[in-house]
Amino acid sequence: MNTFDIVVIGGGMVGAAAALGFAQQGRQVLLVEGHAPMAFTPEQPMDVRVSAISQTSVALLEQLGAWPAIEAMRVCPYRRLETWEAPECRTRFHSDSLGLEQLGYFVENRLLQLGIWQGFEQVDNLTLMCPDTLESIEFGELNQVTLSSGYQCQALWVIGADGANSKVRDLANIGVTAWDYRQHCMLISVQTQLPQQDITWQQFTPKGPRSFLPLCGHQGSLVWYDSPGRIKQLSAMSGEQLRQEILAEFPSELGDIKVQKFGSFPLTRRHAQAYFQHQCVLVGDSAHTINPLAGQGVNLGFKDVMKLLEVTEKHQLSERALRAYQACRRVDNLVMQTGMDVFYKGFSNSLPPLKFARNALLKIAEHSGPIKEQVLRYALGLA
Repeated sequence: MNTFDIVVIGGGMVGAAAALGFAQQGRQVLLVEGHAPMAFTPEQPMDVRVSAISQTSVALLEQLGAWPAIEAMRVCPYRRLETWEAPECRTRFHSDSLGLEQLGYFVENRLLQLGIWQGFEQVDNLTLMCPDTLESIEFGELNQVTLSSGYQCQALWVIGADGANSKVRDLANIGVTAWDYRQHCMLISVQTQLPQQDITWQQFTPKGPRSFLPLCGHQGSLVWYDSPGRIKQLSAMSGEQLRQEILAEFPSELGDIKVQKFGSFPLTRRHAQAYFQHQCVLVGDSAHTINPLAGQGVNLGFKDVMKLLEVTEKHQLSERALRAYQACRRVDNLVMQTGMDVFYKGFSNSLPPLKFARNALLKIAEHSGPIKEQVLRYALGLA
C-alpha cells in the first residue's frame, strides 16, 4: 500500500493550490478529483463562475508559479469599486488611494484551476487520481484512504478541499453551524455595450443587491440576489426575456447588454466547528462558506492554504501546526462571515429610519479618509 504525507480530496482552485504547495515543500502528495477542468482556448465564451482575486491571492499564485499561466489566458484587472443604495450616497474606492496598480482581478474559476494544474507538471512528487472520489477513511496513526475506484493508500494528513458538502468533514465527524439566507443568487454572463472594464459596482435594493463584475473585452458578469421564487422565474426565461428584466431592475450604469449564459444557487452560510480532527484538515468551502456579497470566498480559501503552508514549514506535519492553523484561520473567517452578515442584514430592511441611516453612513464613509483606506486594505487581504 502506497504511503503519502498528504492526500488532498478535491482538486478545485483551493485544493489544487494546497496540493501544489505541499509538493513544492518536498512532501509526497496525492490529489483526488472527480472532474478535470476543460482545456482553454481563446475563442471560448466566458464561464458563469467568476472570482474576484485579491492581491494577496495573486501573491500565493505567484509563489506557486501559477499566475503567469493564468494571466496568459484571461484576467481582467479592476481599479475602482463603488457601492450604493441611493445614487447620491455612494462609497467609492480606487487603487490609487493605496498606491496599487489595481485592486485585484476578475478571473473565471476554471482558468484559476487550470493555471494551478499546469504547475503539476513541474513537480514529480504529486500523484493525480482523476477522475476519482473519496469512498472512506479508516483513522489511525496513518489514515487509510479508500477511493471509489478501489485504490487504497495511507497518509499522515487528509486535506478536505471537497466543497461545502465535504465528505472528509462528515467522515471526520466535524460538526458544522449553518443557516439559509432565504435568498438565491443568479450569475449572468453578458456582453456589455458600455466600456467599464476597470470598475466593479454594487447597488443595494429592497429585494437584494445587484452587482456588476467586469471581464475582458466588453464582457461582464452580473450578480442578482432575490427570493428563491423570483430567481426560479428568471431562470426559466429566454435570453431576450431575461435581458428585458435586467434592464428594468439594474441601475442605468450597466447600459445595454446581451445575455450569454446564466445559472443560480442558494445562499447558505456554513462554518465548521473545528478545522481538524483525526488528522483530517479542512480548507476553503469545506471549512466555511460565506455570503458572496464582497466576493471573498476563494480569497479566504487561498488564505487558508497560505497559513497551512506557513505553519507546516515552521512546525512540520504536527498537531502543533494544525492548532496554529485553526487558531488563525477560524477567527479570521468568522470575522469576515459576521461582517458580511451584518452588512447584508443591514441593507435587507426597508424601514425608512434605517434606510436613511445606512445611506448617511455610506456618504460619511466616502469621506472618511484613513478609515476608508483601512477597510479597503482588510477587504483586499492587505491588513
